[in-house]
Amino acid sequence: MCDDDRRIHLPPFPPEYRASGLLLHVTSLPSPYGIGDVGPAALAWVDRLRAAGQSWWQALPLGPTGYGDSPYQPLSSFAGNGLLISPDWLIEDGLLRASDVAGHSFSETAVAYDAVVPFKHRLLETAWTNFKGGARPDLAPVFEQFCDDHAHWLEDYALFRALKARFNGAYYLDWPAELVQRSPAALAQARRELASQIARVCFAQFLLARQGARLKEHAQRNGVRLIGDLPFFVSPDSSDVWANPELFLLDEHRRPSVVAGVPPDYFSSQGQLWGNPIYDWGALRRTGYRWCIDRLRALLVHVDVIRLDHFRAFAAAWHVPADARTAKTGQWVAGPGADFFAAVQAELGGLPFIAEDLGVITPDVYALRDQFRLPGMRVLQFAFDGHSDNPYLPHNYVSNAVVYTGTHDNPTTRGWYEDLPDAERQHVWNYLKRPAGKSSEVAEELIRLAWSSAAALAIAPLQDLLNLGPEARMNVPGRSDGNWRWRTREEILSARAFQALRELTKASRRVGYVGNLRASGVAGAAS
Repeated sequence: MCDDDRRIHLPPFPPEYRASGLLLHVTSLPSPYGIGDVGPAALAWVDRLRAAGQSWWQALPLGPTGYGDSPYQPLSSFAGNGLLISPDWLIEDGLLRASDVAGHSFSETAVAYDAVVPFKHRLLETAWTNFKGGARPDLAPVFEQFCDDHAHWLEDYALFRALKARFNGAYYLDWPAELVQRSPAALAQARRELASQIARVCFAQFLLARQGARLKEHAQRNGVRLIGDLPFFVSPDSSDVWANPELFLLDEHRRPSVVAGVPPDYFSSQGQLWGNPIYDWGALRRTGYRWCIDRLRALLVHVDVIRLDHFRAFAAAWHVPADARTAKTGQWVAGPGADFFAAVQAELGGLPFIAEDLGVITPDVYALRDQFRLPGMRVLQFAFDGHSDNPYLPHNYVSNAVVYTGTHDNPTTRGWYEDLPDAERQHVWNYLKRPAGKSSEVAEELIRLAWSSAAALAIAPLQDLLNLGPEARMNVPGRSDGNWRWRTREEILSARAFQALRELTKASRRVGYVGNLRASGVAGAAS
């Protein structure tokens, strides 16, 4: 088979395309440093995927986390999370010594952010000190070029982080008024006073970009494509809002006039009140959606395809008054719709997206998705309500879709089944056309069901492949703490489970390439 035949096809997927992969956030990878990173463990994970016949690795958002350690509330839409920088590769680069990372121990099963954050920050400060002291002088011009190439977002982000540190992590709206309002004189003074701290932030972004490029190159050489995740909204306390207030619906004090959420749904009887500021789509449209397109380009440097979180908001978003106590009080307000995707397609030359079309979905959302031939998501945990027309049941799938056993917001499949009422448990076994079994059998059965479906791409969280229970859940929507912490350990990455996955993938013909088809390209998506 020639190289062109083996190239992975980007969405929309052609009818004959069949592939599969696993969902695992980078932070969940095994590591001796308390949190997964993009270094050796990530390369080993890619190798494990390849050996198991998998073509895709999906992760959660990669931005710098803020409130609640949530990757969906990043401090920037453009920056990466410095906690994902590999200490091993900093040692390899001569920016750290092995003794710098010695003498520390962390939980192997959960990310203890209170311990990990100061540890990683100390390492990055040491790496910066060594670099400024003459270590790796060959990187100096490369670093300078990186800062020039990314100045359109990096300068504001680095100043934002330096100011946030100066004010002990305070919400930027609580900073002095002249900084909130971005007085040119105040910003210039802050840049002078915080020059060293600003440079250190820029250096961390440079290191992460360099390591991320190494990971992506390794994945591409091994036939594994990367799916990133782009939050629809931005955090209220972010460099995005601080540096671009004109792009959001804010009042005269730069506080959100309305905030984002969703009405009552599967996850919450009160709805979900996220609190994010909402875009001023009129202002964005007048710029040709430049900020949005730059945001997409920034992520496509690191991944091949983007899952568009909360896709329904492109059609209409739930606007909640800023002073509301729950998300019940709100209204649907139209989003940018087809105009946005036409502009993106013209700029990027393609639409390498998966639409997260879950939640309260109306016909206009499906129409927008289908107009641009974006694959939507099918989640098997939503399928077994006893109605044959349920869109999440495999016999209702179209080929241009991605099927999941569950997502990061769901329980593990084993935990989900254990919480089901008896009637719904029976719906599961009836659909599988077999006698009722044990909870320990359900995850394997749903993976088999996903892989045998008509969907072009089938993905399971690692937790389901390993048949883990509620203790391995990644996120509980609506809960403000205790999320995003789960980590896997090397010893539970069962060779038997991955061998069974390889056999299932081969039997399901999810080989990950299409003969004689050329892969779609995306202008500006650097590899």
